[in-house]
Amino acid sequence: METRTDLFLKEVRECLTQNILPYWLRLKDPRGGFYGEVSSDSTVKYDAPRGVILNARLIWAFSAAYQALGNTEYLVAAVHARDWFLAHFCDHKYGGVYWSVSAEGERLDTKKQLYAQGFAIYGLSELYKATRDDEALKNAVNLYKVVETYFADTENGGYIEALARDFSPLEDMSLSAHDINADKTMNSHLHLLEAYANLYQVWPDEGLKARVEALLDLVGTRVMAPDGHLQLYFRKDWSVLPGGLSYGHDIETSWLALECAFALKDLDVVTRVRPWALAMGKAGNEGLLPDGSMRYELLPDGRYDDSRQWWVQAEAVVGNLWLWKFHSDAAGAERALALWYYIRKHLVDSRGGEWWWAVLPDGSLDFSQPKAGFWKCPYHNSRMCLQVLKIFE
Repeated sequence: METRTDLFLKEVRECLTQNILPYWLRLKDPRGGFYGEVSSDSTVKYDAPRGVILNARLIWAFSAAYQALGNTEYLVAAVHARDWFLAHFCDHKYGGVYWSVSAEGERLDTKKQLYAQGFAIYGLSELYKATRDDEALKNAVNLYKVVETYFADTENGGYIEALARDFSPLEDMSLSAHDINADKTMNSHLHLLEAYANLYQVWPDEGLKARVEALLDLVGTRVMAPDGHLQLYFRKDWSVLPGGLSYGHDIETSWLALECAFALKDLDVVTRVRPWALAMGKAGNEGLLPDGSMRYELLPDGRYDDSRQWWVQAEAVVGNLWLWKFHSDAAGAERALALWYYIRKHLVDSRGGEWWWAVLPDGSLDFSQPKAGFWKCPYHNSRMCLQVLKIFE
């Protein structure tokens, strides 16, 4: 008799292998790399600019999927993404990676965003896990050294949000149109932590380990507020700027921080991080709604954004499974299942492939946002599927 767990695993595996990854395989550009944008009506914009985040996450997603599932088509796709990435996103004069390039690989936005350096390290270190590709590891280590040389704030701790191509200061450091201009952000520090911990697993350098520990401590003592919610934006001295609450980031950080602590294989670090992770998980779950989904955020003006963003639902599944498995939260698995049922019913595009961007508060789908683009990538949803398989298989 098929149990609920068996069915959950089956559905998630099918979603990864029949819905998400095949969609992205179709976006391979035979000339190199992947197409930069697909609209919600499935129109491929062949000449669209290509963003560094999408392309770094493609390397990560296909490398991670190959390791978990052994499908060589995924490995070929990861290498295909790597070749174009190293040729066109890497600044061979100053170091670091650009924010965007044209479909032909010409430089467009040459700013050096901390967030982007982190994802480049994350993708390339994951590729090294899959292939033992020395070039991938060399580039990941070089990017780590770039970050430590130019972005590290040795006086106040942490890292500067963005710099110009030559690493001179920038007036506008904002990560996206959704973000404010701040010297430091929760989001960039979270994903630099993730990248550094991933690199440490293949390059166990003591200096890198110290940086991972320092980032974990920043998350627990600077970024996380006493109520468990994450503060989003900071001045250089870590004084807090107004920013609202992001339930998706709360729940995402709750499991990612603990996973990064596990990567160091240091009991003292894990013991220190565990209560922070639990507090963030509980805070994130304040965004859960009666239908089992999770709202997007609490705006600075006190209003809720009740849209159900695709990435928030994915992270809430993983975060609640981690609460169940590592914090003895017996109801965590039930919350994860409810979230999955919501995703399966409302966000998975069973005809066109991939997931829709969001369900709007009125219950309609958000067709204004792309299926693939600068921020719509096979990262949160692929990683959710891989985490579910890892936890239960």
